[in-house]
Amino acid sequence: MSHPITKSPKPLGVFAKQNLHGQIAEYLGTKIVSGEHVAGEILPTEASLGASLGVSRTAIREAIKVLSSKGLVEVRRKTGSRVRSQRDWNALDPDVISWQFAGDGIPTGAINDLTELRRIIEPACARLAAKRATAEELAEIEKALIKMEQAAGKTEASVEADLNFHLAILEATHNSFMRPFGALIQAALRASFRLTNADTAAYRLSLTKHRAVLASIRNGKPEEADVAMQAVLRGSQRDIENALRLPAPSRVLGQEKKKSHGRKGS
Repeated sequence: MSHPITKSPKPLGVFAKQNLHGQIAEYLGTKIVSGEHVAGEILPTEASLGASLGVSRTAIREAIKVLSSKGLVEVRRKTGSRVRSQRDWNALDPDVISWQFAGDGIPTGAINDLTELRRIIEPACARLAAKRATAEELAEIEKALIKMEQAAGKTEASVEADLNFHLAILEATHNSFMRPFGALIQAALRASFRLTNADTAAYRLSLTKHRAVLASIRNGKPEEADVAMQAVLRGSQRDIENALRLPAPSRVLGQEKKKSHGRKGS
């Protein structure tokens, strides 16, 4: 049985004409990965969705094809488009990752999975970077760290600097698969860093650990780089756990206060 479409967060009929089906796919995909449309649920018909969103059935059909290619829905003749289980999603699709972290809520399961993945991959990347980093790549890692230090107390600026630090290390591995991996999970990393970096005291403590990673890589000591990155990620996991214990309003207000403080000091 088809379910009526839930209320859209944006006014209906205001999707831009350019890449219309992509915007509709994002709208529906975000609802699916957030759990608003659950596994096994039949999405509204093309006609119903088109009428609700003020778009053509053709645009809806193209959007459904996009969702199907990402493993989010299964299209069946006569029964319609059924939402698939999370285990069937293309978990490393950049859009699927981005949609999971697009809302105001915190996808705890995805955050924890990301942390686990990082603890498997990033120490090994630091080890490789210590063996292979060029002078230019070392300069990029250091530049990102300097920006991290300058951004203490400014959540959004620190998030971007932190992201650049870790991406620069992935780049320095000279591994053709590792380089694009960082770009793939950028949305997830940003969400993780927003949790950890909002606590200024914890963030300042993490800077010392990040500097130890840089020093080990610069000195060409793979084992030390591995251990130093493990320390960074253990601290990150602890900070995430602490942040998730806070009530949601406290997390938001804490970030806003730090943003305001950052503007005053800028």
